[in-house]
Amino acid sequence: MNCKQFNSILLEVILLYFGYLPIKQNKNEAWYLNPFANESQASFKLDKRNNVWYLHSEGVGGNNIDFMIRYLNTSVSEVLIWAAKQNFSSFQKQSFSKPKLEDLVKNYNIIEVKGIQHPALLDYLKSRKVGNQTEFLQEIHYRMNNKRFFGIGFKNNSNGYEIRNKYSKICLGKKDISSIENGSDSIRVFEGFFDFLSFKNVESYLEKRPSDYIILNSVAMISKIKNSFGNYENIELYFDNDEAGNRAVEMIKNENQNAEDCRVLYSYFKDLNDWLIHKNPSNEKHARYMIR
Repeated sequence: MNCKQFNSILLEVILLYFGYLPIKQNKNEAWYLNPFANESQASFKLDKRNNVWYLHSEGVGGNNIDFMIRYLNTSVSEVLIWAAKQNFSSFQKQSFSKPKLEDLVKNYNIIEVKGIQHPALLDYLKSRKVGNQTEFLQEIHYRMNNKRFFGIGFKNNSNGYEIRNKYSKICLGKKDISSIENGSDSIRVFEGFFDFLSFKNVESYLEKRPSDYIILNSVAMISKIKNSFGNYENIELYFDNDEAGNRAVEMIKNENQNAEDCRVLYSYFKDLNDWLIHKNPSNEKHARYMIR
């Protein structure tokens, strides 16, 4: 697949593929909540006629390639590799009559769910430095658009799965948060499940006890947890070091005086997993007291 082919795919199909539905729409345009950051009002506009997007809250926009470069935080070549794996070619404009949303939602079926076994998935987890955390994960084999795929699955509260492998970042089923409850009076909040897995790898080193956990699976889900902290004495926040992460931390701290921004642990890195990959936490003599 080349850039021209990928840009010919309906962007609303791509957005739905990731679990995003329009807040409002008509035949010419659709408005979405920002896929890249948290917001309470839709500012992401899709121009259906020209198949381009514009994010009014930041003053940026572009085509499908521009969207995926930012969404996956990767290069053009990696976007095209990813797109080829998803078999989006069947959705090209020249051979595609616009589907009903309910038909698109059902364009997959899960074939098998089992423990992580495939060498490619185990290698991918090792490359992310979380190869020992498979107890929280499952290996998902699924069919989409008449092709078989497989990936690492992390289950959410609506029985959907966040699916990841080297080239895929999608959600099968309804997009939702994931909650892990241990009856604790403390809770830790993570943006993505690789950050959660990363923390589990250093939890004992940081002299932290297991707590309850919330994994957003997308910072856009932050509004779902606004009223989730009433019974907790301690709230620890582990968001990305970007504008969306700043907004999420600010929103939670404004409503919860006992919320703590714990990003000081990985101040110079994109997120917690990035820190784990590029640093050896056992050599970070200051890590214990920085996170207390």
